[in-house]
Amino acid sequence: MIHVVFYFQVHQPLRLRHFSVLDVGSNRGIFDENLNRAVIRKVGDKCYLPANRLMKELIERYEGRFKIAYSITGVVIEQFKNYYPEVLESFKDLVRTGCVELLGETYYHSLAFGHDNEEFVEQVRMHRKLMYDEFGYTPLVFRNTELIYQDRLADIVSDEGFKVILAEGTEKILDWRSPLYAYTTYNRKLLMLLKYYTLSDDIAFRFSDRSWPGFPLTADKFADWIGNLGLVEKGTRNLFVNLFMDYETFGEHQWKETGIFDFMRHLPEKIFSKGNIAFAWPSDALDIVNYQPESISFPYPVSWADTERDLSAWLDNDLQYNAIETLYDLLREIKQKGRHDLLDCARKLSTSDHFYYMCTKYFQDGDVHKYFSPYQSPEHAYMFYMNALADLSEQLG
Repeated sequence: MIHVVFYFQVHQPLRLRHFSVLDVGSNRGIFDENLNRAVIRKVGDKCYLPANRLMKELIERYEGRFKIAYSITGVVIEQFKNYYPEVLESFKDLVRTGCVELLGETYYHSLAFGHDNEEFVEQVRMHRKLMYDEFGYTPLVFRNTELIYQDRLADIVSDEGFKVILAEGTEKILDWRSPLYAYTTYNRKLLMLLKYYTLSDDIAFRFSDRSWPGFPLTADKFADWIGNLGLVEKGTRNLFVNLFMDYETFGEHQWKETGIFDFMRHLPEKIFSKGNIAFAWPSDALDIVNYQPESISFPYPVSWADTERDLSAWLDNDLQYNAIETLYDLLREIKQKGRHDLLDCARKLSTSDHFYYMCTKYFQDGDVHKYFSPYQSPEHAYMFYMNALADLSEQLG
């Protein structure tokens, strides 16, 4: 049996104002409230509300057989509350159907793992509490920011009570293995599902690319591709086609005019017509796996970003390294001095997007970074960010 596992990431950072050195100490606020409100309202109208309506329609049409999972950051939930409460209510409405799984992650979508593991655990616990407070849900499945994973993460996450973890299914780790199978972490404490990145990216990145040989991507064609994956299994082991992507794929990255909503509307019907394919949550793997999963090791960090699928999207140049080291030094000092009034602001500056905007890559990856950045250049992103840290440091005294 083939199980299609859809997981959607829901996140928007708090973007900074064009914060100059003259603004340091001015008490003007470092975040661009007007821009952040505008982004939430725009993406809410183009993606979140219509996509949520579609997902609920599919859940009701197929009477629970269509199942999906979301990871929703604390940062975006705060913005929903402030700028577009109807969006948050629409997610709650989806969760109430009983066909949605919520995943655990860091509250601030941060890179705390690897820089301050104590802070990482605090943010994970904050996010778990938020999921319970807002949705009445306690996640069993964990995905780290940007799907970043390496072996030592499994030690921390398993101690926090999670049972399943998600990671990128890159060849440099898998070698001859297939991402279609479930694995266990190196310490055998967590079940691991790996993103099938080629099919995921066919939807998320290539869907409207007219130069792509697979264009146009129809529900029929995609269902056939998934069905053909079953040919790799000569026995009776259950397979997992893990389709992980940003939720903003629907309507924002791929506009409505591309046909992305119609594609998703018809996909379940084509999937179910195959007879040997079903939808599943990530946590369903705990019961579905009908073999002894192989243990697999990730000795170095892997992510779902850029062609390298490593940490270079956020940690590749001197700007990024200096910014993140300065942040975590400041964060530790804020805690040591007991300045809890500054802690939330510092943590919002730990969101991974701030370092992503400082990336200086070229070619296709560089174009993607420019697409998402609200700043003129990586150097401007760095300058505004460091000025914001200087302002926070001045408040600390």
